[in-house]
Amino acid sequence: PISPPTAPMPGLREISLHSAAAEVQQASTDIFAGSSLYYDTIFPLAVVTVVLAWQSLPSAKGEWPAGFARFMATYLSAWSLCVLADWLQGPYVYALYEAYGFEPHVIAQLFVAGFASALCCSCFAGSLADRFGRKMCCIAYCLLYIISCSSKHFNNYWCLMFGRITGGFATSLLFSCFECWMVSEHTRRHKFSAKLLSYLFGVKFMLMYFMAIISGFVAQVAVDSTSFKPIAPGSIIYFGGNTAAFDLSVGVLLIALPIIAVMWEENHGKQEELEGTASIVGSFKEAMKHLVTNPGSLRLCIIVSCFEGAMYAFVFNWTPALEVGGEQLPHGIVFSLLMMACMCGASASTLLREKLGPASRLLLICFLGVVAFGVASMSSVHMCFLAFLLFEFSVGVYYPSAGVLKSEVVPEGIRGTMYNLYRVPLNTIVVSLLLTDLSPGLCFKLCAVLLGVALFATFGLASAASTESVPEGHEAVDAG
Repeated sequence: PISPPTAPMPGLREISLHSAAAEVQQASTDIFAGSSLYYDTIFPLAVVTVVLAWQSLPSAKGEWPAGFARFMATYLSAWSLCVLADWLQGPYVYALYEAYGFEPHVIAQLFVAGFASALCCSCFAGSLADRFGRKMCCIAYCLLYIISCSSKHFNNYWCLMFGRITGGFATSLLFSCFECWMVSEHTRRHKFSAKLLSYLFGVKFMLMYFMAIISGFVAQVAVDSTSFKPIAPGSIIYFGGNTAAFDLSVGVLLIALPIIAVMWEENHGKQEELEGTASIVGSFKEAMKHLVTNPGSLRLCIIVSCFEGAMYAFVFNWTPALEVGGEQLPHGIVFSLLMMACMCGASASTLLREKLGPASRLLLICFLGVVAFGVASMSSVHMCFLAFLLFEFSVGVYYPSAGVLKSEVVPEGIRGTMYNLYRVPLNTIVVSLLLTDLSPGLCFKLCAVLLGVALFATFGLASAASTESVPEGHEAVDAG
């Protein structure tokens, strides 16, 4: 058993950045001095982000059917808060473990535990959501994530491990059950068009990245406002500093929770699948059968696993990749810049939806991802950063495009099960990459290979899913 230290080791690096206002002031100084690529990038990238976001806004609200605006506001208000809770604490997980004095290999164990729990959750969470309700699982996400964030106050390995496991379960629910609920409400209850679904996906992920940009600055202010210390000498309970970001997440979730509980309707899989005690196992078997027999679903599983597997491997490796060379890395600023690139991609996906189908967009961004990771694995720190921006732009295009394809390919009755089933090989890939303890350069080369596999898989989807319309009366389109 591992016995980590119960107090922070002296001399360990703690992330200490200026407040949001000070960052902006420093950015202006560095732009004129030309001393930092990161600060020099803020203004031009912010301008591009705002312009693309403005262009992607709806041109004529009158074209929306009755009830769509209210439905969109109800969903996005809760979704944006829930994803904000995830973004607020994300950049500080590694830093908090460092501040507690854990060695890198112990930190890796904690990260692996999170992804492994998400892997286990993916095997059954979707069936539970289809059986007992997607809304209930969204509420479960809020509760599990509150527990996970609260555990970060304890400088104890097993408390933090418990928090990582509950956080892994929560993450699996966040990126599956919320989307399942929205697609079901959109297509079954309200019967809105596929074109509006594509638009809603674009707005959803554009808003998600906007929240990510804001979270980087808000969390930094909270982290810098108090010092990191135990509540009493020798105590394992800490407050202030990096833990403030997790407290913000808890506060946001406490706002989102009643919105979901009161304003959302419940939905399930097909009623005939809900009969009998073996319905959960039956739903899983049907999803596996659909995955094996439907070429479009199998290709989409490969794309999701490879692209998102590369993305999560990138999340773990971008900080050490940019910290080489002796230049002090402004973590909060870099994180916000990466999220600006994501928001640009989400806006571009909305603007291109009339000209390029979702499969064609995936084909394009998988190619861009291969190029980005190829450059990142062989370049200087600053070129590596620019390659990261290119990849994050691809991520911004990916999510709304993949969301539309999943809504077309996956039958409604097993949607929750299938969405989580897609995450099983995804989390397997991430856990494997983390356990091998690869250098960032080698990891980026493997990410390029994964995106190359995803690129090959998109060729099979391009011809069959080149449009975003779903024929009336059909719940799914065979993209094979």
